[in-house]
Amino acid sequence: MSSLSKAFSSSIGKKVIMGITGLFLISFLLVHCFLNAFVFFNDNGLMFNIGAHFMATNWFIRAMEFVLMGGLLLHIVQGARLTFQNNAARPVKYAVANGQANSKWYSRSMGLLGTLLLIFLIVHLGNFWVVSRFTGIPTHDANGHEDLYAVMKKTFENVWLVALYALSMISLGYHLLHGFSSAFQTMGWNHKKYTPLIKCIGLWFSILIPLLFAIMPIAMYFNCIK
Repeated sequence: MSSLSKAFSSSIGKKVIMGITGLFLISFLLVHCFLNAFVFFNDNGLMFNIGAHFMATNWFIRAMEFVLMGGLLLHIVQGARLTFQNNAARPVKYAVANGQANSKWYSRSMGLLGTLLLIFLIVHLGNFWVVSRFTGIPTHDANGHEDLYAVMKKTFENVWLVALYALSMISLGYHLLHGFSSAFQTMGWNHKKYTPLIKCIGLWFSILIPLLFAIMPIAMYFNCIK
């Protein structure tokens, strides 16, 4: 085994991979939430479908989907390995620094929160990504774009799916609440001047992004978005 392989298979190496993939997924969440927020234009989904069309046809975005999927799978695998490893020995979960002093219930439950998010992700991909990328969307909007907005409206007529999405966003919020700052700590980006700012940004990111994601299906279900 090469020294590089040994480094990444070590406990610290696994956490570094979690940190790198975590930061990448955080950036994806920001972009994804921004584009999804186009539904709030309340224009029967025209702006949202423009964003969806751009995401579906831009060659760079399509290429990044494979990178995203690889990063997501790596994050899941490494997270599972760390969870099993931490259960078998004295845990030093996800973050590098002083776990006991900063330990919260959600920081000790990253494996459980991640599992709940994985279940949500499978449902979400089945409802939207598979439809838009493989099965095709049968309807088109006034601009001639595939009407993914109509698919959203139809999906969120199901109260159980709305509940699943809303509850999953609570899991996402707690996952981010620990994972955001921990990713920076794991990468060694600690500074007495900047770390409090990172924690503050992480706190608001962990609240606002999941909240926006949760509001969308709820607003659609109650016909607050037309």
